Amino acid sequence: MKKMWKNCILAVLVVVLLPACAFAQDRRDKEQTYVLEHPYEVTKIAPPKGKKIKNVILMIGDGMSLMHVYSAWTANRGKLYLDNCQTVGLSKTYCSNKLITDSGAGGTALATGHKTNYHAVGVDTEGRPLKSLVDYAAAKGKSTGIAVTCRLWDATPADFCCHNKDRDAEAEIVTDYVNCGVDYAFGGGAKLFENREDGRNLFEELRANGYQTPRSWEELAGIKSGKVFAVPYPVDTPLPAERGDLLARASLKGIELLNQNKNGFFMMIEGSQLDDYGHFNDLDLLMQETHDFDRTIGAIYKWAAEDGETLVVVTADHETGGLTLVDGDLQEGKIVCKFSTGGHSGVMVPVYAFGPGAEEFTGIYENTAVCDKIKKLLGL
Repeated sequence: MKKMWKNCILAVLVVVLLPACAFAQDRRDKEQTYVLEHPYEVTKIAPPKGKKIKNVILMIGDGMSLMHVYSAWTANRGKLYLDNCQTVGLSKTYCSNKLITDSGAGGTALATGHKTNYHAVGVDTEGRPLKSLVDYAAAKGKSTGIAVTCRLWDATPADFCCHNKDRDAEAEIVTDYVNCGVDYAFGGGAKLFENREDGRNLFEELRANGYQTPRSWEELAGIKSGKVFAVPYPVDTPLPAERGDLLARASLKGIELLNQNKNGFFMMIEGSQLDDYGHFNDLDLLMQETHDFDRTIGAIYKWAAEDGETLVVVTADHETGGLTLVDGDLQEGKIVCKFSTGGHSGVMVPVYAFGPGAEEFTGIYENTAVCDKIKKLLGL
């Protein structure tokens, strides 16, 4: 009798689940076409000739692989600001307990130089807090900052400022920002900073620790100095087409403030929503976000070239979506792509470097080496 019931339950599950799985797989197998109707101009940016490294800017395209980059390059008629990089390397992204990593473990490796468990943020495999590039730079008297397009309790920004063995403990993770010491922060996620179940108002606590807490771009733009924690949005920042060049503006504002420190600064900038649109298997939004990130790279490269003492490293924490470019037309800016998964894949991701010290980033290496190389070059 038990066996019969088991067979009946199994049959019901097959009837219910198979169509849903088949639909999801069909959506992934379907070719998607994207055309960039209005390509943007890309200028040649000459790297500085000096060798002194005072500042490092680490830019992370969440989920960005070579296929994302090449698809975006094709759509923009064979031009990206990223092409101005001087050297390219490849990073191995696996984490301590899984071959296919996530942003928690992948970002922790980039931030701390240590591989950790899947879903962990800023801690080792035993759950013990790790120092990040933010901590190391601050200990050397440098200013530090982060600017992202996601909610600040999301894994990548949290990897640099917070500590938790589970990235899903969002309300707990975000409290770590109050005492993390970062000098400039920009992103979304205001809803977990106030009106919390525990009664805390993290904006009030941040202000008590000397931060200015602007709640709009207009407020932020007017700030001329001091520590800033800007969270203008309840969750993520708006879609790429709605927010315009917000990431570039927020990043350059952070640089303006951090660069007032004569000892220099470290900053992490993330094109966060590449990952979301890879998970959604939405080619249109994925290309919009990738091109926004590339234009932000262009703005940062231009600033670094003029500064002369800034290294810019651009990489990813993992690949998302299993994107494949199957057809297209370079002259038309047309790409035809497929996705193979709604999750992450296990391919190596590129590492691009621009500025003094760029030569250190060639080759194939562990994702932890990105942190190690930055520490070495900054003398941290």
